[in-house]
Amino acid sequence: MNPVIVIPSYWSRTDDLVAVGDVGIYDHSTPISKPLPELETCLRSLEQVRGVLRVIVLVVAPPSFADSARARVDGICRHHPSLNPLVIGRNEAQEVVRAIDRVAPGLDGEPCSLRGYGAIRNMGLAVAATLGHDVVVFLDDDEIALNEDFLIDAVYGIGLETRQGLPIQAKSGYYLDREDSPYASVSKPRWYDRWWSKREEFNEWMHRALTGTRISRSNYVCGGCFAIGAEAFCSVAFDPLITRGEDLDYLFNLRMYGFDVWFDNQWCVKHLPPEVPSHAARYLQNVYRWNYEVKKLEASRDIISLRHVTPESLRPYPASWIEPHTLRRRIARTTLARLVAGPERREYLEVLLHGRGEAERWAASVARDYFAFQTYWPRIMASLWDDRALARTLDVMGSPRPTQQPAARPSVGSLDDALPLAESEG
Repeated sequence: MNPVIVIPSYWSRTDDLVAVGDVGIYDHSTPISKPLPELETCLRSLEQVRGVLRVIVLVVAPPSFADSARARVDGICRHHPSLNPLVIGRNEAQEVVRAIDRVAPGLDGEPCSLRGYGAIRNMGLAVAATLGHDVVVFLDDDEIALNEDFLIDAVYGIGLETRQGLPIQAKSGYYLDREDSPYASVSKPRWYDRWWSKREEFNEWMHRALTGTRISRSNYVCGGCFAIGAEAFCSVAFDPLITRGEDLDYLFNLRMYGFDVWFDNQWCVKHLPPEVPSHAARYLQNVYRWNYEVKKLEASRDIISLRHVTPESLRPYPASWIEPHTLRRRIARTTLARLVAGPERREYLEVLLHGRGEAERWAASVARDYFAFQTYWPRIMASLWDDRALARTLDVMGSPRPTQQPAARPSVGSLDDALPLAESEG
């Protein structure tokens, strides 16, 4: 195996509140002036991990200070030469986009870029394919690896089959919160959040997954603890239209195109997220997200070649979130309740008067766009796979120059040597 760790790193100018409806709102942006950025803590935790061949850092920042963010990331990565870091900023991303345009010219939007959750993930997959990596391990920059076996656990089972003969090509772990719990908070939600809480059904599913066999079929994806084999990521793209929740959306995509996501209850990370700058902004993103999921899954049923993803197949979580009538009631009640009793009331008034309707109309208008883009993805990835000229370009442009001789890199075979003789599990 030739795995690579891909870390999207999100940067902002300050930690000021963002405006509801702003494009480019991310859950864990790091202020450019932060003394100890999350990325530094993340990379430091990877220093202890065995078998790291390369770490790709995707620099996500507004164009107005993309160069400053890139310089900050370069400075951080120079302190970790043993990880063989490769930094992908806007210049490197443009090289990848140009290569894609030669194969699939005129694609709508930005399906593979450093803007938007799904497109950013696609950029990570595209760079990994260009460099010839057959397993991509996604890790978020506000998470830390807990032990030296992080990468060994990440690739455990990938490429094998369950006892039922089902291939394992995509696998999720889970994260522990600051209290070392894998569960959503069990404290009673504030009354105005009661219809927007997923705690009970999520915890029910998580309890089953953690107490069962090591590898089981998953209804959940932790995007910051997620491993994907080449057969899957060269066949199925992330959805560049999704406003957030691109990891769970990818589970839907994989299922529709014939793959399953599996859950590994012995692979986890520690999640140390910063404060959310605006709950109303995140809420509006979720309103768009869930409306889009409902419309997209409805549209998929008209495509004969796709497997249908139904709420019944996703119980106890996230079934109720993709049921149209249930979702509509959730949004109406939550928006009104937060308008009456919660913070950011003016923002929730805007969601009540305009945001809800606009989200539904937008979702209906773009529900089929992903499927059109997806028809190009296998061809794109085949053209990028082990593209030596592009790989050399990215290596020259993206490698931060260390101030001292890098530590010796482990051989490609060292990870396989460290792997146990895995048994198929169902």
